[in-house]
Amino acid sequence: MQWGLGLHSVNPIDTHDLPVADCLPAILEGVSASKPVVLKAPPGAGKTTLVPLALMQSGAAIEGQILLIQPRRLAARAAAIRLSEIVGSPLGQTVGYHVRFDRRACADTQILVLTTGMLLRRLTDDPLLESVGCVILDEFHERSLELDLSLGMIERVRTTLRPELKLVVMSATLDAEPLVKFFAQSDLAAVAVESQGREYPVDVQYAPSLAQQPIDERVIDVLPRILRQTRGHVLVFLPGVGEIRRVHRAIERHAFASECLVCELYGEMSSSDQDAVVRVSNKRKVILSTNVAETSVTIPGVTAVIDSGMARVMTFRPQVGMPRLTLQPISQASAEQRAGRAGRTEPGICVRLWPQAAHRSRRENDCPEIEQADFSSAALLLAAWGERDTFAFPWLTPPSRQSVEQAARLLLRMDAINEGVYLTSIGKRMSKLPLHPRIARFMIAAEDSNVPMQDAAIAAALLSERSPLANRSATRDLIDQIDAMKRFIDGDKRGDLLVSAAKQVSRVAKQLLRTMRKKDTGKATPTALSKAFLAAYPDRVTKRREASSGKGVMVGGRGVEFQGQNGVSDLCVCMDVDDKGTDAIARIALPIEPSWLCEHLMKRADQHVYDPSREAVIARRREYYDDLLLNESPIQCEPSEAVAALLYEAIYPKRMELIGAANREAFEFFVRSNLLARWMPDLDLPRLDDEAADQVLRDFCQTRTSINQLRSAPWLAIFKSKFDYGQLQQFERFAPQRLTVPSGNSIRIEYSDSSPPSIAVRIQELFGWTRTPTIAGGKVAIQLHLLGPNHRPQQITDDLESFWKNTYVSVRKDLRRRYPKHHWPEDPLSAKATHNGLKPKGP
Repeated sequence: MQWGLGLHSVNPIDTHDLPVADCLPAILEGVSASKPVVLKAPPGAGKTTLVPLALMQSGAAIEGQILLIQPRRLAARAAAIRLSEIVGSPLGQTVGYHVRFDRRACADTQILVLTTGMLLRRLTDDPLLESVGCVILDEFHERSLELDLSLGMIERVRTTLRPELKLVVMSATLDAEPLVKFFAQSDLAAVAVESQGREYPVDVQYAPSLAQQPIDERVIDVLPRILRQTRGHVLVFLPGVGEIRRVHRAIERHAFASECLVCELYGEMSSSDQDAVVRVSNKRKVILSTNVAETSVTIPGVTAVIDSGMARVMTFRPQVGMPRLTLQPISQASAEQRAGRAGRTEPGICVRLWPQAAHRSRRENDCPEIEQADFSSAALLLAAWGERDTFAFPWLTPPSRQSVEQAARLLLRMDAINEGVYLTSIGKRMSKLPLHPRIARFMIAAEDSNVPMQDAAIAAALLSERSPLANRSATRDLIDQIDAMKRFIDGDKRGDLLVSAAKQVSRVAKQLLRTMRKKDTGKATPTALSKAFLAAYPDRVTKRREASSGKGVMVGGRGVEFQGQNGVSDLCVCMDVDDKGTDAIARIALPIEPSWLCEHLMKRADQHVYDPSREAVIARRREYYDDLLLNESPIQCEPSEAVAALLYEAIYPKRMELIGAANREAFEFFVRSNLLARWMPDLDLPRLDDEAADQVLRDFCQTRTSINQLRSAPWLAIFKSKFDYGQLQQFERFAPQRLTVPSGNSIRIEYSDSSPPSIAVRIQELFGWTRTPTIAGGKVAIQLHLLGPNHRPQQITDDLESFWKNTYVSVRKDLRRRYPKHHWPEDPLSAKATHNGLKPKGP
C-alpha cells in the first residue's frame, strides 16, 4: 500500500475531485469583472491548487503574471512544486517561486508563488506591479501584519492607478464579511464565494492526565495507541524545532519506531527535506511538524493528529525592543484546524494533550498580528513605498496610534526617516534588508565600522533569539558570549551554553551573513560593537545616576538596574532589558562615549527656575540626548520672557508688600491716587488701581531677574509719570502727603484702603485747633491719633472739638500727674502749641 495520494502530471487539469472546483465559475466571473473575490474554503479543498491554474487557463481578462502569495516559505515551495507537476512543466518555467534566499522562475513564468515578504519587497521596488495581472493572497485567515500590509498596498494600487489589476483573497476560516465591507469602500463590491470542502468525522479526545508531563513524554504516551487504532500517517503538532528534535529522539528509543518513518516538518528546512515529507511512501509516517502543517501545507494520507496545543508566535518583546518567538497556547479555532487534518481522506482521530476544561478557557480566535505586533518594520516599509500618512492607508484593521507613533519615534531616532517621513540614506539601506529595523541598522553600522560580519551576525542573533547561556543570571560580557558562540559554531560543544538555543543563534547568524552577502574574519572590538549597537538602540541610552552606582536612568525616564555590570561606564547602551518591578534589569549593556551620540538627537536647553532662598531666577544649561539629561551647569541669568514669567509668578501673591517695602513713598502715592479717585471722581485723575500696578510690575520683570532688583526699581517715578503737571498739583492739593499742625511740625498722613486717612500727633502740638482737619476739598476728615508723652495713643478721634470739650479734662488730669514737666493747660484752645510737648520757657 502507498501512503498518500501522489502527484501526477495532468493536462488539461482535472478539477472534479477537489471541492473548490464547484466555486470556480463564480470566482472566474468575479475576476473577469475586475471585482475583488473573497474565497473561504477549508484546508484540503484545493483552493491553492485550482484557483491559480483556473485563472491561468481561463484568461479571465488577466493581462500579466499571476502572483500566488503564501505566508510561509515551506508552503510557497510546496505549492509551486504541486502546480508545476500538475501543469507538466519543469519547476521554474510555467510555474515558479521566489522565497528568501531562493528563486526559481524565468521570463515566461505565468504563475509565481511568493512569500508575503517577497511580495512586499517587490511592491517597494515596483509599486505598480506593472507586469502583474492578478494577485492571490492565500491563507489570509492567519492575519499576519505582512498579509494586512499586502492587502492594503494592493488595494491602494488597484483603486487608484491600476483598476485592471485582479485580486483574490483566500482563507480557510476567516469570516468573509469584514473583507467584503473593506472592499465596499471602492467602486466595485467584492464577490464572496464559499466552498464547504469535504471532511470526514474526527474523534477528538483529550489527555488531561498528561498535561503536566514534558512534551516528549506526552507524545510517546499517546503515539503507540494511535498507531494501533489508525492506518494512515500521524501528524504531530509541536511548538518548534527544539521540541521536534526531542520528540524525534524519544521515538527512536522505542520499538514501535521501526514500524514507521519519522519525518520533521518546519519552515527552516531545506526544500529537498520538505519535499520528502509529502512524497509518496510505502511506509507509515509520523510527521513532527510546527504549525506550518495547520493550513499552509496539505499532507496526503493523514488519519490521526496529536496536538500539543502550543505554538511559537512572533510577539513584540520590550526587553530587546524587537519581535521574538514566544511559546503560547493556540486558539480554539487553530485547534479545530489541526484536528481537521485527520479527516481529509477518511474518519480520523485527534488527541489533544490538554484537559477539555482548559480548552474551553482558550481564546476562540487568533487576534490579527497588527493588534500586538511591533510596528517599526511596517512603518519602514510604508515609508519606502512612499506612504506619508499611516492612518490614511487602507487597513483592514488599523494599527493603534500608540504603536504607529512609537515606531515613527524609533525610526527617527535611528536616522532612518526624517520629520517628513521620507527615508534618509541610512533608511534606504535599511529598507533593502529583509531584517527587523533594529537588526538592519545594527548590521549597517557594524559594516560601516568595520566590525567583522560574523561577530556582528552572532551579536545580533544573541539579542534576537533566546539566550544560549545556561545560567542567565550570571550575565557575561557580550564579547565573551560572541567568542563562546564562535567556538560552538566551530564544533566545540563544551562550556555553559544550552545546545538547542545555541544552535538557533547559530542558524540566525548564518542567515544574517547570507543577507549581508559579506563574510570576513577577525575579532570585533568593544568600541566598534558599542557604536553599532548605539545606532540600533538609540532609545536605550542610559546614564548612571551616581558614580559607582548600580542604577541608571534611560531615555524615556525609565529606571534601570545593571545586573552584574557594576563596571559599566557612566553612559551606556542597554540592549537586553527585563522590564519588571520599579526598575528595569539591564542584562546586556555596553559602554559608550558622549561624542558617539547622534547629533540630530542632541539638544541644549537653558532652564530657568525661581530659587526662593536667593529670591531670584537662576539659569542652568542642560544638555540632552533625546530626553535624557546628560550634563547640567549654572550660567548667567539674563532677562527674558521666560525669566519675567517666573519672577512675576513668584512675586505676584505679595506684590503690594514688595512695593511698600521697596519705596514707601511709591506705595503711599499708589494708595493716595486710588483714594482720591474715589473721593473726587470729578477731578478725572488717572487711577492707579491693581491692574495698573500689575502692569508696572510685569514691565519691571521684563528687565530684571531678582526680587531685590524689583525693590530698587523706580516705582514712584513710574506712578507719577501717569500724571501731567497740573494733575500732580491737584493731587498734592487734595491728597497731600503731609499736614502742618499748629506746632509747626509737618506730620505724614497715613493713607489706607481699609481705614480713614490719619496722623499720629502729640496732644500739645494741636493746641489752638478747634476743628478736625480735612482733605479732598473738605470731604474727608483726618483721623487724629492723639499721643501722650510716651508716644502712645490716648485717644483716636475724628471730632477734635468734641475731644477738647468732653475728654481733654480727664486726659489732662491723668497725664499731668504722670508727666508734670509737660504742658497741660486748662484751656487748650487758647494755649500755644509746642512741638515737643514741654512747658514753654519764659516769663
